[in-house]
Amino acid sequence: MSDVPQPPANPPPEEPSRPESAARERKPFLLRVSPQLMEELRAWAEQDMRSLNGHIEWLLTQAVRKRKGKG
Repeated sequence: MSDVPQPPANPPPEEPSRPESAARERKPFLLRVSPQLMEELRAWAEQDMRSLNGHIEWLLTQAVRKRKGKG
């Protein structure tokens, strides 16, 4: 038997790459939502294998694109 570490059986999906500057330019803010909405968002994010924060950002990006007619 070898002591060489094995990769995980199911590695997590990679996040879409973003320029480093985009990550540094993010602005934190507080968002208040009902516990029910929070749980729905958390479950949806889990299904899509995203963090809750990443999922909310994705949803907001999609909504802005749709509003601008790009989605």
